[in-house]
Amino acid sequence: MDFSFTKEQLMMLDSLRDMGKRENFPELATQIDATGEFPHQLMPKYAAMGLLGMTLSPEYGGEGESSLTAIIAIEELAKHSPMIAAPVFESNVGPVRVIDRFGTIEQKKRILPGVCRGENSVSVCMTEPEAGSDLTSLSTVAQDKGSHFLLNGKKCFITGGGVASHYLVYTRFGDVRGYKGIGAVLLEKGFPGFTFGRQEEFMGLRGMPSCDLYFDDVEVPKENVVIQAGDFGNLMLTFDIERCGNSAMCLGIAAGALDAAKAYVQKRHAFGRPICEFQDIQFNMVDMAMKLDAARLLVYRATAGAGQGLASIYEASMAKCYANEMVREVTDKAMQIFGGYGYSREYPLERMLRDARAWGVAGGTLQMLRITMASMLFGRRFDQRK
Repeated sequence: MDFSFTKEQLMMLDSLRDMGKRENFPELATQIDATGEFPHQLMPKYAAMGLLGMTLSPEYGGEGESSLTAIIAIEELAKHSPMIAAPVFESNVGPVRVIDRFGTIEQKKRILPGVCRGENSVSVCMTEPEAGSDLTSLSTVAQDKGSHFLLNGKKCFITGGGVASHYLVYTRFGDVRGYKGIGAVLLEKGFPGFTFGRQEEFMGLRGMPSCDLYFDDVEVPKENVVIQAGDFGNLMLTFDIERCGNSAMCLGIAAGALDAAKAYVQKRHAFGRPICEFQDIQFNMVDMAMKLDAARLLVYRATAGAGQGLASIYEASMAKCYANEMVREVTDKAMQIFGGYGYSREYPLERMLRDARAWGVAGGTLQMLRITMASMLFGRRFDQRK
């Protein structure tokens, strides 16, 4: 596989690096972490650069770019902060891709142009108190009332909750159990009966909105059904590219930590010489670089496959699992290299380490990813209920 960047992709990366200097992304990353405020001011600037919805269909305002182009943009921006990369993530590899691929023409016209302009955002609503890893146990239910569906239930840890304009809600239709009863409906913020809990406070990813969602007899027009009951596989098909986006965040954080450590070891002196001259430092730096490159190749492979519409459950699961573990190891090694300074909030490493820890929980736990890969490796399904 050839993962050489095209001329256009290289130009995009140059533009992002110039923007990082112009907007002082390192300082912005520190401010976001301190205040917990999402960088909404970046939305119109990203839109003007064509970064929002670049992978979406051109007839609805997108650029029709490959998923790989979006992934490398997310990686570059996440070197500074996942929050700085979040708008590009959500508009290119998030639930908006479900609407772009499986939504009705009316849904696409209503949602996608606004996403590309930075006016709309779509949040995916999957996790419930008793249904996270076991997604087929969803208890949120949509009952057919003839002219509409009546939605009741609760979601938790929903990224974008309370802030996003639209919500793609995974729900069970009627009393059909298991995956055959699961589909998805589209809600807009402000629907009667649709409310939000308090904003969560997490160890890392400060600035990322997240809260519980409550559905109390929410009337959902039938034209708001995006995925019919029984088409659960279509939801998970698009979720694989979202997992590649999760992995790209890990690549960016790890690359940022590696760059910071590389600069530090060349200026930090001990025993009368730069610490980069000590073999243990060299070995640790090389180990970090090898892990990062290995993860990058896995992520690019999975993304390239997903971009061609190929089945990539195995590749996406492997890429995410490895990248999630890699970013924790790399940021931890970088913090150790920084010594006491790494533990200080005066330097970015402690923030990077906190942010790194989140990705192995979001978008599928490491344990569930391994179960998925084992099923494909052995060619058989392992029922966790038995």
